Amino acid sequence: MALTDRLKRGFVGRPIGSDRLGETLLPKRVALPVFASDALSSVSYATEEILLVLSLGGLAFYHISPWLAGAVIVLMLTVVASYRQNVHAYPSGGGDYEVVSTNLGPRAGLLVGSALLVDYVLTVAVSVSAGVANLTSAVTGLAEHKVAIAIVIVILLTMMNLRGVRESGTAFAIPTYGFIAGIAVMIVTGLVKTAVGHTPRAESAGYHVVAEHDYAGLALAFLVLRAFASGCTALTGVEAISNGVPAFQKPKSRNAATTLLLMGVIAVIMFAGVTALALISDVHVAEHTSDLVGASGEQPTVIAQVAAAVFGDGSAGFVYIATVTTLILMLAANTAFNGFPVLGSILARDGYLPRQLHTRGDRLAYSNGIVLLAGFAILLIVAFDAQVTALIQLYILGVFISFTLSQIGMVRHWARILRSTGPTAPDPAARRRIRRSQTINFIGACLTGTVLVLVLITKFTHGAWIVCLAIPIIFLGMRGIRGHYDRVAIELTPEPGPPTLPSRIRGVVLVSKIHAPTLRALAYAKASRPHSLVALTVAVDQADADRLRAAWAERGISIDLVVLASPYREVTRPVLDYVARIRRESPRDVVAVYVPEYVVGHWWEHLLHNQSALRLKARLLFQPGVMVTSVPWQLASSSGAERRVERTGAGAVRRGRAALPGPSGGPAILDGTRSGAGPGGAGGTTSSAGVPASAGSTGSTGSTGSTGAAGQSGSGLRSAERE
Repeated sequence: MALTDRLKRGFVGRPIGSDRLGETLLPKRVALPVFASDALSSVSYATEEILLVLSLGGLAFYHISPWLAGAVIVLMLTVVASYRQNVHAYPSGGGDYEVVSTNLGPRAGLLVGSALLVDYVLTVAVSVSAGVANLTSAVTGLAEHKVAIAIVIVILLTMMNLRGVRESGTAFAIPTYGFIAGIAVMIVTGLVKTAVGHTPRAESAGYHVVAEHDYAGLALAFLVLRAFASGCTALTGVEAISNGVPAFQKPKSRNAATTLLLMGVIAVIMFAGVTALALISDVHVAEHTSDLVGASGEQPTVIAQVAAAVFGDGSAGFVYIATVTTLILMLAANTAFNGFPVLGSILARDGYLPRQLHTRGDRLAYSNGIVLLAGFAILLIVAFDAQVTALIQLYILGVFISFTLSQIGMVRHWARILRSTGPTAPDPAARRRIRRSQTINFIGACLTGTVLVLVLITKFTHGAWIVCLAIPIIFLGMRGIRGHYDRVAIELTPEPGPPTLPSRIRGVVLVSKIHAPTLRALAYAKASRPHSLVALTVAVDQADADRLRAAWAERGISIDLVVLASPYREVTRPVLDYVARIRRESPRDVVAVYVPEYVVGHWWEHLLHNQSALRLKARLLFQPGVMVTSVPWQLASSSGAERRVERTGAGAVRRGRAALPGPSGGPAILDGTRSGAGPGGAGGTTSSAGVPASAGSTGSTGSTGSTGAAGQSGSGLRSAERE
């Protein structure tokens, strides 16, 4: 096994067979931390976002926060109830995308898909940045390194998720349940202390907040609405369970609905408790530290101030809350790591994203989607300097687009069922249940639609315009990908009847000198029995060309040698012109070009050999009616690479590197092509897939050549031309 494969196995783990997919399904106790960590962690900063906006008008407006928190709670319970209808009606895992595509049309579904992709990326960026902010509140010396810390955390989360959903969920369960227990103890302790007369008092209780403006009338209403919109960050992550229903153990829909209800109840209790304690302990925060009179340095987060007020600054309880809050905020990104790859896979299945996103990796996770999500999240963290306040302005627009359209889609879903007649018509009891579900979804659509408008109005100039620009770009990009796939599918549709056979096969072997690779290519080309066969060389140096003619005559090679003049020492153009001339003379003929190539065992050997064959192959691919066949010659260094044994697994099969034993202990068979025949490997059989079947510098088994592999010689084939 190569070093890179050993490292991969060490970090990611051994491959899991597709037949073990059922073993990766999640029970409710593991699904809760996997899918609900985002929603649960939001309570650590949702209260803070409300207070930060209200502080713009001064401390006098803090008395509005309980009403705003109550409105957020009502909205959260409504959304949870609405999404419980979704998971029962659409258990396939498409979530909002499937609901909207089915009921409102593919364009609306694609809009939701675009919004969710943006939201998932922002979830990772915001959650990790918030976790780092909480960490630097406890350890202030790390504040200047927060971007680097955030990037490292994203990489660690990526590696954990590449190991598979169940393994990452088990690892994340302890911090999630630890956070729930810690917040519960803090709320109970704080309320008990208040009840007995020992009211907790925050460090910032004596600070004064300087109002930036005098708010009254419409300006005050706008400020309140903006604070409510900021508090709605508590709802992020609610939709994740509806997108992940297939990951649950059976009965999938019921387990998902139960987990969704548990998540909603726990999140509401924690959000209400943290908000109450923040107001009881007189926590004061400001959007700009300069507006907080009396504060010095970075202002601690609200939850850190509440923990210090309840347990005492520096106490074991404070350290515990700071630790588990940091962990849950960082692990909240795991919700996106489970949602983004699944959604990407569904979009890829429907042709809106590259097909690679639909493929599971070695650990049965959608590895390409996981890596893509991590890359975009890191870009956002770097671009916004891991500033939560800046990122949060972009955050909830996408999720409320999906909330609103999903609930509208569900209203139409129930209406369609109610209109059904005949055997599929619901009975009176079922109609009552459907009416109730439709009412819940209608209320959810009205509330989330209202919030969507508020978020768009209040946050547009504060950064939401970036999301308003990104979503249409992604939408148009995915439509362009789908259009490309559709055009290619039409182009590749075979015409009726049997395929048209070429009139003749005209063989051309590229040579530069007479050596073993050239002789093998000549022998293989002759054995393939084309109607005509010539050897072709380009006379870059006339003396070399004369010596080649002499050696050719001396060996008595029966194949004609054609020498092309090249006064400007160019190799590629004369060959292309020669092949094009054959095609012009006989358009119904096919030209088969045989290219002798080296196979090397070390990466640095690639640098020591000319790449003219690769350039020629790349150009020949664009010539209609031209087939390119690689004829490999294994150098001694490749034998060591060939002996490396790679474990057969899901990923190996996907990459075409898993060898099956041949009959009677014979040579291995790859992709239906026998390899390893003869000394040094096969004499150059072609791969039906049109890419090199083996003969790689990393030691792939066998040495099968390829047809039409120009420019794709990533398996280590290198030119034997003009050494």
